[in-house]
Amino acid sequence: MVLPKRGRLLRIFIGESDRYEGMPLYEWIVREARKAGLAGCTVLRGLEGFGANSRIHTAKILRLSEDLPIVIEIVDRPDRIKGLLPRIDSAVTEGMVTIEKVKIRFYRAGLTSKSDE
Repeated sequence: MVLPKRGRLLRIFIGESDRYEGMPLYEWIVREARKAGLAGCTVLRGLEGFGANSRIHTAKILRLSEDLPIVIEIVDRPDRIKGLLPRIDSAVTEGMVTIEKVKIRFYRAGLTSKSDE
């Protein structure tokens, strides 16, 4: 897949315990992004954070894995990100979604050998 030099970063902030259609919401989002043919998707698990309700979520020993923050990042062409948004909007009932303009330096699946050229 070839990406343009200018793209969009879709960033989704949710909780680890959030669910949709019987599975963790972050897993559902990854599968939806893949099904939509997006360039890639990464899920990051936070150590600590808080959201709109100001309740602290932390990975400290006494509160291990208590609904830790999750950030999902997807970079692709603006039109492809826009196409995924209605599905995300219907699934994320609590959290935040942001979109940023990004400059794409490169997107590589791996290096080709001389024999592949």
